[in-house]
Amino acid sequence: METAGNLHGRVALITGAASGMGLAMARKFAAAGAKLVLGDWNGERLDAAVAELRQAGAAVEAAQGDISDRAAAEALVDRAFSAYGRLDVLVNNAGVMDSMAGVAEVSDETWRRVFAINLEGPLHTMRRAIPRLAEQGGGSIINIASVGGLHGGAAGAAYTASKHALIGLTKNTAYMYGPKGIRANAIAPGGTKTNIGESMARAGVDPAGMARVQAFTSLMPGLLEPEDIAAVALFLASDAARGINGTVITVDLGWTAA
Repeated sequence: METAGNLHGRVALITGAASGMGLAMARKFAAAGAKLVLGDWNGERLDAAVAELRQAGAAVEAAQGDISDRAAAEALVDRAFSAYGRLDVLVNNAGVMDSMAGVAEVSDETWRRVFAINLEGPLHTMRRAIPRLAEQGGGSIINIASVGGLHGGAAGAAYTASKHALIGLTKNTAYMYGPKGIRANAIAPGGTKTNIGESMARAGVDPAGMARVQAFTSLMPGLLEPEDIAAVALFLASDAARGINGTVITVDLGWTAA
């Protein structure tokens, strides 16, 4: 029987893989025996991640690009099949934060950018991968959502809505393609040490929205390490989770239990 630490012979594609949770997943998956395809928009960080993983003996393919661009997303999926002949695990990890603005204040630009990356990116990769996964007998899709996809106080309107939608997309995918051996699950991290704040800085911060969000985040018991999320992703990628489909696993140190 397969264990949660065994991905030998598997091929895993991870978006947003050059830092934070994505890089932590790449390290854990490689240590578990997986061959990797990595995508990220930041070429310098991606090159560094690839060099590190190859130095450790991992088989790694990588491509820089914007996951919200359909052609770039589809090319990343195609890279797995051209390089390795298959794809077993698809992790949609790439994501951006919003400006913390509510629906009355959020700009069209922020709304569209957040949805393009947080929702349309996973749509592009999943739509490209699923027919091939079905042909080979199945696979595991892992979408990185957020406690913001389960509650209303963790972020602004754009991020909150995009992560709620990603959870809905995950559940629908699990239901539609489960009979073909395809599992789709989501992880909803709480506060985690990543560089997603860079995207919030780009969007600008709405002071009133941030003040309102802080009432919710004040209940957060602590920050998780990226490796905490990667450990759950490794489990969902493995055959140890073969009975888990259409589920959202919350990893938040008990934040949302308050």
